[in-house]
Amino acid sequence: MYIEEIMLYVMSGLFGLVFGSFLNVLILRIPRGEEFVLTPSHCMSCGHPLKWTDLVPFFSYVFLRGRCRYCKAKISVQYPVIELLNAVLWVISMLVCGLTLYGLLVCFMSSALLALAMIDWRTYEIPLGFNIWILLLGVVRIALQPELLVSGVAGFFAVSLPLAAIFYISHGKAIGGGDVKLMAAAGLFLGWKNILLALILGCILGSVIHIIRMRLAGAGRVLAMGPYLAAGILISAWFGDAWITWYISLL
Repeated sequence: MYIEEIMLYVMSGLFGLVFGSFLNVLILRIPRGEEFVLTPSHCMSCGHPLKWTDLVPFFSYVFLRGRCRYCKAKISVQYPVIELLNAVLWVISMLVCGLTLYGLLVCFMSSALLALAMIDWRTYEIPLGFNIWILLLGVVRIALQPELLVSGVAGFFAVSLPLAAIFYISHGKAIGGGDVKLMAAAGLFLGWKNILLALILGCILGSVIHIIRMRLAGAGRVLAMGPYLAAGILISAWFGDAWITWYISLL
């Protein structure tokens, strides 16, 4: 690996760290209905506006020892965790998908999936804006690779139509409307084969992890599917083509 490539991976991690800081704003403000573009960053405890030195991703948290500079209230550990996790997702996306435009699109999609997973985990709702963002990423990918149009359109409907039927038949009790829109948007991006794989992976992860949570943590029967579908989508974006090719070779 050349030093130039290493530097590009390092830069992708740094950009992921910075983008992760913005994800924290979205994760905290969107469920509260707060504006997140023009309103300056402020302490969630005392409301004091934050300086740029308070907002350096991860490092400000370490330097301030996890406390507000002004009121000394504890800062949620979510901030550095989300920033670091997003950085890791960006580096993995570039390593697996290559230093390509597709790799960059997957980076942006991974951030949206991380944010919507966190929000859905807490509120059982997936904000529409994240699904629109993923849909736009799919449009960009198809615009740059028109040969993916048929697969993308098929992917848009392959999973979302059956889930929509389940949604209406169960009156929203079996699956959420946000989950349906998520799989439609991701289907356009991934294509029909990979979105089917994403659904399978999401269902397996959801079943196994939630059963464990029910046994060990006393979780209820109702679960947020968004985080598990998001994981399935991202894994499929990373490894879907290789896994599907390998499976077909066994037939």
